[in-house]
Amino acid sequence: MDPVLKIFIGYDSREKIAFHVLSQSIIENSTIPVTITPINLLNIKKFYNRPKAKKHSTEFSISRFLTPYLSNYKGYSLYLDCDFVVLGDVAKLLKLVSKKQNKVLWCVKHKHYIPKDKIKFLREKQLPYPKKNWSSFMIFNNSKCKILTPKVVTKASGLYLHQFKWTKDNLVGALPKNWNILVGEQKITKKINALHYTLGGPYFKKHSKCEGSKYWFKYKKKAFE
Repeated sequence: MDPVLKIFIGYDSREKIAFHVLSQSIIENSTIPVTITPINLLNIKKFYNRPKAKKHSTEFSISRFLTPYLSNYKGYSLYLDCDFVVLGDVAKLLKLVSKKQNKVLWCVKHKHYIPKDKIKFLREKQLPYPKKNWSSFMIFNNSKCKILTPKVVTKASGLYLHQFKWTKDNLVGALPKNWNILVGEQKITKKINALHYTLGGPYFKKHSKCEGSKYWFKYKKKAFE
């Protein structure tokens, strides 16, 4: 197994600071070397030019599925949205997936729920659908994801990609729930590995005092001190 974990973060030009704070939180808590790459639409124009649809709340809603391609379909890669803060050691993730190498990918399998708020950050609509937020934190077994070519990711429907219709259900492994705790939707406990500010990150004034914001501000201070 590669001694360096490849990490890709969804990058949105409206949430620049989120990328940097999340990166800091990963680095601070990791016991292994990592590479961190932003999936920024400006950098991938040569092979991906799908415009952001009105129903997509972020610039990386679809481009996240380019992670295996950007990894040359080799090894394992972690993808996560920028509105996270990581409190756990990502090295633990590699140990988990190494035990079940037959899987195509792994994620936290949240039970289907109806979001409490119909509108989230920046007045974006909150769309409920089965397997919502599963794709916000994924570990790809890249060699088994060769179907995710730039052409497919450019043309396929959002639900086809986000609901993993491009693979079989039994090939989607489950990660422990504390790797994707949905702030405002789930209870925050002491044993957290990753917090997901899915309704809006503390970097937005409206959400600056949201539950769990202290963790984000802790790593903001570390990143910019």
